[in-house]
Amino acid sequence: MMRAVVTADPILRARGVNKSYGALKVLHDVDIDVLPGEALGIVGPNGAGKTTLFGALAGSFPVTSGAISFNGIDLTGTRASDRCQLGIARTHQVPRPFLGMTVFENLLVAAQSGARLDAAAATGRAADVLRRTGLADAANRPAAALGLLDRKRLEVARALATGPKLILLDEIGGGLTESELIALVDLIQSLRSEGLTIVWIEHILHALMRVVTRLICMSEGRILAEGEPRDVMANAEVQRAYLGSSPE
Repeated sequence: MMRAVVTADPILRARGVNKSYGALKVLHDVDIDVLPGEALGIVGPNGAGKTTLFGALAGSFPVTSGAISFNGIDLTGTRASDRCQLGIARTHQVPRPFLGMTVFENLLVAAQSGARLDAAAATGRAADVLRRTGLADAANRPAAALGLLDRKRLEVARALATGPKLILLDEIGGGLTESELIALVDLIQSLRSEGLTIVWIEHILHALMRVVTRLICMSEGRILAEGEPRDVMANAEVQRAYLGSSPE
C-alpha cells in the first residue's frame, strides 16, 4: 500500500480502528493522521467504509477496537457531544436541520448545545457564521423553505456554529448542479484559508481535487493508498477498486 509520510504532529490520530456489526467487519485496522490546517480527502467505492469511519471519528458509535485521539486527548469511548465540545464537528450526506426553525435559530441551537455558549455569545457566533457561509439573507427563513444549496450551506453552518477545530464533511456536494457545486467549493476553500482543518468524503472528484492537499482511498474497510491527490488517483490499485479499471 502506498502511504504518505507525516512529519508534523497530527491534530487527529486513529490507530488500528476496527468496527464490526456482528460477523460483518466494516473497518479493518484503519490508521489515519490528520495534520492541523490540512484538507484531507477520502474517496472509495460505495461500501468502502468511509461513512462508518466518519461515525467512528465523530463518536457516533463505539469502535470495536483501536484508539482515536484529538490534540493528544484519548477519545476512545467518548460520546459525540464530548468530541464536539473538544472541537470536532461533522456534516451528513442528507442535511439534518430543524425544519420548523429559522436558519438563525438552527445556528443558535448549535452554538448553545454544541459549544455550550450562553445566549449572548451564541447570538454573536450565529451572526458570524451567517456571514461566513453566505446565509445572512436567509437568516429568518424557515429551514424547510430552503433550496438544496442553502440546506447544504446550513449543514456546514450548523457545524461551524459549534466552533470546531476540525470539520468532517460527508458527501456535501451530492445532488447539486455544477454552479451550485462551485459555490459550495468556494465556501469550503474559504474555511480552509481561515485555518480550519477539513476531512472531506466526496464522490465528485473534480470538486474534491480543487480543495484537498492529501487524499486517502479506501476499499473494503481498509486504506488502499494515501498521498498527493493526483498520485493516488493514478495508482493502479486505486483505479481497479474505485474506477473499475487500471492504466495499461
